[in-house]
Amino acid sequence: MPAALLHWAASICVAGAALGCIYILIECFAVMRFARRPGKADAPAPPVSILLPVYGAEPRQFQRCAAFCRQDYPGPVQLVFATHDPTDPALEVVRDLQAAFPDQPIALEIEPRAHGASRKVSNLVNMMPLVRHDVIVTADSDIEVGAHYVSTLVGELDDPAVGAVTCVYHGTAGTGLWSRISALAINTHFLPDAVTAMALHLAKPCFGATIAMRRSTLDQIGGFVAFIDCVADDYMLGQAVRSTGLRVVILPFSVGHICWEKDFSALLGQQLRSARTIRSINPLGHIGMILTHPFPLALLAALLGGVGALFPAALVASALALGCRALLAGCVKHAFGLERQRYWLIPLQELILFAAYLASFLGTTVNWRGRRYRVTSDGRLEKHRNEGWQQVR
Repeated sequence: MPAALLHWAASICVAGAALGCIYILIECFAVMRFARRPGKADAPAPPVSILLPVYGAEPRQFQRCAAFCRQDYPGPVQLVFATHDPTDPALEVVRDLQAAFPDQPIALEIEPRAHGASRKVSNLVNMMPLVRHDVIVTADSDIEVGAHYVSTLVGELDDPAVGAVTCVYHGTAGTGLWSRISALAINTHFLPDAVTAMALHLAKPCFGATIAMRRSTLDQIGGFVAFIDCVADDYMLGQAVRSTGLRVVILPFSVGHICWEKDFSALLGQQLRSARTIRSINPLGHIGMILTHPFPLALLAALLGGVGALFPAALVASALALGCRALLAGCVKHAFGLERQRYWLIPLQELILFAAYLASFLGTTVNWRGRRYRVTSDGRLEKHRNEGWQQVR
């Protein structure tokens, strides 16, 4: 490659790294403004049904599920669990919950039918006949919540102009290096990226970690079955709610997401699925997200520039990028009351996430809970040709 072309490419990378550092500083400001507030103290407390699809054994599963039974909420709370597999090890956890909380309404649906590609949404469809109440909260099985979780979410639904309530999530590491990197990636990339995009009015998300809505709103948008084949079912559900003229409220607090990736392959697969999901929602925005990777861009500039005049600038940009990312980690920790972040993992995390970002443009296959899917151009999931599972309509 000609020296002039290398110099030009290195210059572009240095400029991109500089812009990326500026963007991270903007994220710091956006995150610090995203202050938490309690739920409405004087809001009614209608009966609530919490839907929890489960799949397999997860870390601290009983303790996290028990938190849903210990809510500081004056109204009735029903828990509904569902799985497709009658031998699922999560069933033991549900039965332990039923024994530990005999006064807590806990329903369980074991239904092997898959109504579409998304196993999670299929479980939600299967749960609906067991749902008793008109306020419905969906929650991922891998989240952890506090005692005021239900009251904070449901209080916002007192406003008839609100159709759904959701919140961001932060990463909580399990054990091992890869789960720690996964949690750090959520806290220093996903969470601040989402908060900043909302602050700059660049995105109108809805986060599947937890969503509260009225049954009437869910019926109005076609029920869960309308999102059975969507790779970003949470985003599409939010869009459907907004299309009715109702608002989606994103509360300024977070729930925890347990990260339990056991190896590099699991971490890379999770990051690749996340990147390809974003790409399916907003292709142009996904391209622009290259600026959220200033450290790899600065390293690439150093490699392309060799020992030329741009080499010192590339090294300075690398150091600045790491410093900005560490500052952002501290801002997220302070704003959301998280544990101290593992700053020494940031360089490795940055390289892994950049690799997943680049790879997201090279295919359409994603892995989800041990199954492979193909993401179509319109953001829908299709069974991979080598997968043998069945679904019904």
